[in-house]
Amino acid sequence: MISSTLAQPLPLGSLRSVLTGTAQPYTRPGSVSAIDKQPRSGPVAVGPLGLAGDEQGDLRVHGGPHKAVHCYAWEQYQPWRDELAAHPQALALLQEPGAFGENFSLQGIPEASVCLGDQWRVGGALLEVSQGRQPCWKLNDRFGVPGMALRVQTSLRTGWYLRVLEGGEVREGDTVWLTARPHPDWPLARIMRAIAERDCTPALLRQLLTLPLPPNWERLFSRRLDSGHVEDWGSRLDGVKA
Repeated sequence: MISSTLAQPLPLGSLRSVLTGTAQPYTRPGSVSAIDKQPRSGPVAVGPLGLAGDEQGDLRVHGGPHKAVHCYAWEQYQPWRDELAAHPQALALLQEPGAFGENFSLQGIPEASVCLGDQWRVGGALLEVSQGRQPCWKLNDRFGVPGMALRVQTSLRTGWYLRVLEGGEVREGDTVWLTARPHPDWPLARIMRAIAERDCTPALLRQLLTLPLPPNWERLFSRRLDSGHVEDWGSRLDGVKA
C-alpha cells in the first residue's frame, strides 16, 4: 500500500498525447461541444482551469477547477474496439487518442489503479485526481452508438479529471510521477461503481461524504443519503429531461 506522501516519486506511465479543442456547434439544435480535441506538439501550459487553448461547450457541466484536465487510458481503447466492432463510426474514432474528448491520453496507467486525491507531477505541473467522469449523451452522437454514454458508465471505463495544484508546462512523452496517495482505499472505480450501481446504502454514503469530494459529488451523495433515491440520469445520458 502506498503512503500518503511518497519518499520518492513513483513513475506510473506517460503522456501518449496532449489534446485541446475549441467549442463548435454540435449534433443537436443549439448544442455546442469541444469534444473534438486534437493533439498538440511542443509544450502546452496548464493553469487552474486547464490547458491553454482548450475550451468547453457547456460550462454548466464541463470545465472549472475540479474538471480542469480530462484523462483517458489509451489501453482502454482496445476493449472498446472489440466491443464496437460492428460500428464503423466508432471504430474510426478509436484509431487515435481523443475519441472521448480527453486532454491527456495516458499510456501505462490503468483507470482501475487511480485513486481519489492522487497527486501527479507531470512536466512542470502538479495535478490531483479530483473525480471520475459522468458521461453524457454527446458520446452517443459522437460514436454513432445509441446508449454509448450508459455503456461507458456501466463499464467503469469513464475517464477521470484532474485539478491543478501548481501550473506549468506539459508535453507529449512526459512521464507521470505519483507523488502522493492520501486515499489508497478509494480508487475512483469504487466510487464510480457506487454511482453506476445506484447504491444508496447509508453507511457507504456516509463514508463517501467524509472524503474531499468535489462539490458536484458531495451534492449527489448527500441527496442520495437524504432521500434514499437515485438522481435522474435521463437528461445526462440521453439529452432528454424527465
